Amino acid sequence: MTLTEDPATTLPARTVRRRARPDPAARSRGGQRFLLLGLVLASAYSLFPVWWLMVAATKDRAGLYGSNGLWFSGMHLWDNLHQLFTYEHGIFLRWTANSLLYAGVGSLGGTLIALATGYGLARFDFPGRSAVFACVVGSFLIPIALLTLPLYLLFSEIGLVDTPWAMLIPCLINPFSVYLAKVYTEATVPFELLEAARLDGAGELRIFVSIVLRMMTTGGATVFLLAFVNTWNAFFLPLTVLRGEENWTLNIGLYNWSGKRLESGVDLTSLVLTGALLSIVPMAVMMVAMRRYWRTGVTLGALK
Repeated sequence: MTLTEDPATTLPARTVRRRARPDPAARSRGGQRFLLLGLVLASAYSLFPVWWLMVAATKDRAGLYGSNGLWFSGMHLWDNLHQLFTYEHGIFLRWTANSLLYAGVGSLGGTLIALATGYGLARFDFPGRSAVFACVVGSFLIPIALLTLPLYLLFSEIGLVDTPWAMLIPCLINPFSVYLAKVYTEATVPFELLEAARLDGAGELRIFVSIVLRMMTTGGATVFLLAFVNTWNAFFLPLTVLRGEENWTLNIGLYNWSGKRLESGVDLTSLVLTGALLSIVPMAVMMVAMRRYWRTGVTLGALK
């Protein structure tokens, strides 16, 4: 402060400048409100198709085309369900069983193979391990659509086209699941525990089954759930390798019903929408049943 400055005039100015600064708490509340608004909009965007599907499944053919698409127009859900389960001698139930077989058995086998492969890449040192991991990472970057035609040609040569094996075998090999299993093994399975088990006389198979699999329950549940959803929603692969109706999945069967309106003039839109609504149920049940594993994974990340 110089001799020409008056403290009585400079001090209030500094006080005014200090009070003019933005409040960090107010800025934080503004950011939280903006984030909450974004979450609400994202939730509405995600739930809007589900709401439309639920409303459409309760309508008959006249209400489907002549009423508001976002609100109910009579309750014909039970009639639609009865027609769905009895049309073509209950072929819809056969398609549901096929989808559960492909997604359930294929994803379970693929999860076990992925966990074993990821564990081997993470905890065993062998020549060419880096090259193998590079191939794994590079292979899951290739779209499955590019592999469908080679798979079809291969299965045609060995006689597996239009059989359940044409869907199960590709589900057993998932490079992305191997990558997830390797990353999770590195985070949860310490070297010291494995060495202690070997010193106690445990073999490698017993170590994997009794120790590693139990420690990788959360990671295995994540891999299984992702593989299940991917197989359940698969379209191009079953469309290519499955020919007979008795081996179709839900997606292929409903797609065929939706095309009958153009081919034969039979309008099965109500059955297609009702079947699409029911196709969501297995995935919703799977998410709810495996919720505790997701909660365990979040807790594990918080402790670390």
